[in-house]
Amino acid sequence: MTKALFIVDVQNDFTERGALGVAGGDEVAARITTFLHDHAGDYEIIVASRDWHDAEGDNGGHFAAEPDFIDTWPVHCVAGSFGAEYDEGFDTATVTHQLKKGQGKPAYSLFEGVADDGATAAQLLDEHGIIDIDVVGLATDYCVRASALDAIEHGRRVRIFTDLVAGVHPESSERALAEAAHAGAELVESGA
Repeated sequence: MTKALFIVDVQNDFTERGALGVAGGDEVAARITTFLHDHAGDYEIIVASRDWHDAEGDNGGHFAAEPDFIDTWPVHCVAGSFGAEYDEGFDTATVTHQLKKGQGKPAYSLFEGVADDGATAAQLLDEHGIIDIDVVGLATDYCVRASALDAIEHGRRVRIFTDLVAGVHPESSERALAEAAHAGAELVESGA
């Protein structure tokens, strides 16, 4: 197998009850779990990312008291907090690698994350001979977009499962998917 699944930021702070809750976030978490139940064996590796921001400071300007919701945000996904934990509807049993991103600076793409052993997404892809990547998670218009574009930039074939993502705003989510498709991503439903 030369295929990976990237599960982007399915965390409490990005679902309905979180600091930056996305409408439909809990449903996406549950649908990803259903998909994994039926399809985990289709993948060589399954990589999940999490925002994992420092409790102190503004994380390189990422946090702001008066956020613009474009480049600055309210405090979210602080390392070790409830908000940073995976959504309870997302079963991580089949996840093979977990990457934490942020850690003192702004980070959107799963490629900016690092595993506890120091491994990066790029290293994992090379190590496992990954050619194809399916992308799911939250939020379509920010971290899913950035992760898909970076995967394409790393020379991989990318599919975004449109039924396993949810975004902050419908318009910016549509633009993000169109941008990813223009860059070469295939937009499909998972069949879950």
